[in-house]
Amino acid sequence: METRAQEAILLLQSLLREQTFSGEEGPTANLISLHLKKKGITTTRLYNNIIARNQHWSNDKPTIILNSHHDTVKINNGWTRDPFGAEIDGDQLFGRGSNDAGGALVSLITCFIHFYTAQLPFNLMLIASGEEENFGPKGVSAVLDSMDFEPALGIIGEPTQMHVGVAEKGLIVIDGVTTGKAGHAARDTGINALYLAAEDINWIKNHKWDKVSAVLGPVKTTVTQIQAGTQHNVVPDICSYVIDCRVNEHYTLQEVLDFLDNNTKATLTPRSLRWHPSGIDHNHPVVLRGQSMGRKIFGSPTLSDQVHFRCPTIKIGPGLSERSHTADEYIKLSEIEEGINIYIELLKGLEL
Repeated sequence: METRAQEAILLLQSLLREQTFSGEEGPTANLISLHLKKKGITTTRLYNNIIARNQHWSNDKPTIILNSHHDTVKINNGWTRDPFGAEIDGDQLFGRGSNDAGGALVSLITCFIHFYTAQLPFNLMLIASGEEENFGPKGVSAVLDSMDFEPALGIIGEPTQMHVGVAEKGLIVIDGVTTGKAGHAARDTGINALYLAAEDINWIKNHKWDKVSAVLGPVKTTVTQIQAGTQHNVVPDICSYVIDCRVNEHYTLQEVLDFLDNNTKATLTPRSLRWHPSGIDHNHPVVLRGQSMGRKIFGSPTLSDQVHFRCPTIKIGPGLSERSHTADEYIKLSEIEEGINIYIELLKGLEL
């Protein structure tokens, strides 16, 4: 295994040994900053986001952002290994956050170090960010909001088997409340708010959205929670439910919200309208370069820090999405080595 891959794996092991749930990433931020300092690279820090620029930065060049996150979700049941043990077993490195997105993070850091002193036709900015798993306000969105320039491209490190994610569904979480009138369950009195909600839910379940994306498929709306009633003999006057809406690039979040609002009886309140669908032109130079290297393109149903970028972005990284957040999560050492090499090859000769 190449020395740079070995260094990346050692860095990842040190990160995995720290407990860095979203909002608590201070220890891993310190480790990443120290790793870059040892390579002669100056960093800046905003909250627990570590930021670095390549040596030959020029305001006259377009900027590519290399971004992945170092926070993790909390430990779930079912682990048979120490989730903070960073144990290597054959080709597998185990630990919470190893696959999502430790492998991508250390591979992007290694790629950045490789190009740090190179003369490039573009700038490189590394952002090792926090608060991705909870979409907190102190993650990459805070860094992007603080910048005084618009990046040309974002490369987002997430487990994709090093295939190129060219689109990502947006998300709206909507709280719905139907209002009826309380009454005795034994009599024909009252208006059952639960029944009103059931009508809404049945409509949401059966509605087919017209505009289907070639890469993301249709909009998907799913009712995931419901709550009503205080006791068995009282007709409930309030029923609340939650809709999880995954939105393709053919609709704005507001369009989806308005359409649902016009076809349901509930009062609908979105928790956020910031998590937009994202995408990139399939003829963009970075997409064409990835395809020329034998990488497939795909649309992703899951959300990542792509949602915060307003420039074109791709999502690409070592690992397998299905391993994320699972017990005994792992990344393969060979996947990290491949990830580093593909990231470097992707940027070689790239012209924006």
